[in-house]
Order: sequence, then structure tokens, then C-alpha cells
Amino acid sequence: MSDLVERLRAVGADQAARPLLVALDFDGTLAPLQDDPTRSRIVPGGEAVLARIAAADGVHLAIVSGRAMAALPRLATLPLGTVLVGSHGAERARVVATGLDRDVAPLSDEQADALAALGGQAAAVARGRDGVWVESKPAAVVVHTRLAPPDVAAAAQADALALAARAGIRPLRGKDVVELPVLDADKGSALAALRDELGAAVVVCAGDDLTDEHAFAVLGPRDVTVKVGPGDTAAAYRVATAVDLVAALTALADALAA
Repeated sequence: MSDLVERLRAVGADQAARPLLVALDFDGTLAPLQDDPTRSRIVPGGEAVLARIAAADGVHLAIVSGRAMAALPRLATLPLGTVLVGSHGAERARVVATGLDRDVAPLSDEQADALAALGGQAAAVARGRDGVWVESKPAAVVVHTRLAPPDVAAAAQADALALAARAGIRPLRGKDVVELPVLDADKGSALAALRDELGAAVVVCAGDDLTDEHAFAVLGPRDVTVKVGPGDTAAAYRVATAVDLVAALTALADALAA
């Protein structure tokens, strides 16, 4: 972790690293994973650090999450101007004084019909399986298996992947979830597009899940990529917990303020 802290201090002190984009996953990264997703909260001190980072000159803050975008402001107080990327890139908004300034990607009639069909088919995958449930998003349905016994979870995930294959869509696999999107989106494409729009010279990106690997893959050696928790990763740095990540981000905030 000391190597990460030193790297973040160097980035924070380097004017050539502006504009700087700090793009962070939410669940498992800023907030410990919860069996009940509505109970997820950023670890103590995390919101204050995000506010300090967002307030620095030449710095942009983004939350890049698999969650439906509208759920994020209910779970955390995020600084004005924060970019919210939800549903792995299928949704986009900016936090403003009146709420969310949304950038909506409307579904075509064909995509809307496909989404409705997927919802019914995904419900059939979950039916009768304890601990398996289905979440509906604006452009996807998600089969959750976190609360299921391992054998039940494995069978449900296999059926969800088979459903994706029959529907001709590219599923997104994460920790105990299989997401079935009707829009072709992932965190890597979304982060690359946001970087281009902002003209960011350097990106600091942190995540914990398989879907965050898409984001790490589009970044380069000048950027700072951080894996939170165990598992194989393309990230250059690793921390054990969300608390450790917030501690490292505090070093970045201190350097930005200096």
C-alpha cells in the first residue's frame, strides 16, 4: 500500500497530470459488499475525502458502477459535479444542486421489447431457487445469486448465461451476478469515452469486481489502477479493503490541497 500512497501523492502534486479523472466503483470499493444492497454505505470518512478530491482545481470525480444510476444518490452524499456512470456505462448523469442532470440513452422499440422478454425469462431462472433474485434496470436485467447456496447459485448463473446466448447478447459477469443488457456497454468503453470528453491527462481508477477489469484494460502506464480485495487483476496496485482505499485517497486529497 505504501507504493500506492506514494504514487497518488506524486500524481496529486504533478500539474502535468491535469485534468485528472478519479473514477471509482462503489460496491466493494468505496462501500463494503452487503447481502442487502440497500444497506451499502461508503466507509466512514470516505464521503469527506471524495468532497476534497472533487473540490480540487483541474480534478473530475466519477462513480462508475454496475448499479442503476438512480440508486447511487440514495446511498451516498456525492459532491456537486460528480459524474455518475451507472449500469456499467449504459446510463450517465451529473450531480447538480437540483438532483441529477441525466444523459439518457433511449431504447429502440426492439430493445424495449427484448428487455421485457428478458425480464420474464430471468424471472423463470430465479423461480423456485432460494436466494436467487432478479433486478430490473433501465437497459438490463440482473440475476443475483449472493444469497443462494453454492450449488443453487452455480445452476442459476449457468441458466442466465444460457439465456444470454439464446438472446444473442453479451452478458456481464460479476461477483454473484450475471447481467443481461440490451445495450452493449461496459465500464471500459464508458471510462474511455469519459476520459476523451474531459481530456484527462491521468486517470485514477479503483474497483473490486470482474467488470472493473474492463476499465483497467483501457488505461495506460501513466494512469493509476487499483484492485480492492483478492482475485486476479490487471491493476497495477492492490489494497485489501474499502477502508484502505479511502486511506490512500486521503493521501491524494492532501497532495491536491498542498
